Amino acid sequence: MTKEIIHTADAPAAIGAYSQAVKAGNTVYLSGQIPLDPATMTVVEGGFAAETHQVFKNLKAVCEAAGGSLDQIVKLNAYLTDLSNFATFNEIMGQYFSQPYPARAAVGVASLPKGVQVEAEAVLFLG
Repeated sequence: MTKEIIHTADAPAAIGAYSQAVKAGNTVYLSGQIPLDPATMTVVEGGFAAETHQVFKNLKAVCEAAGGSLDQIVKLNAYLTDLSNFATFNEIMGQYFSQPYPARAAVGVASLPKGVQVEAEAVLFLG
């Protein structure tokens, strides 16, 4: 099996030694997305909700570049710097996904790159 690197200009460029996503067979592993505007590479303004929307927009762009969609995500890991935002994250996630929802973990963390409040990574299945 070979691996294919997925890249799109519609999501933020990698800010480290990683790829936006890697496809292996019918599975695509999406790197963590933080709320960067892909055009400016700056953190979006507007608080936690705005950041969460941008994270899902970035994930959506990478899914589409891989030939899939958000609804084909089978596993999502979310990292929040303040778990009191969990309900907001849940509500916004529901605007981007339809049932059946992917498996998910939500983890409270001390900090994230560029001082953002939320990051999410995913596994996409192109069955």
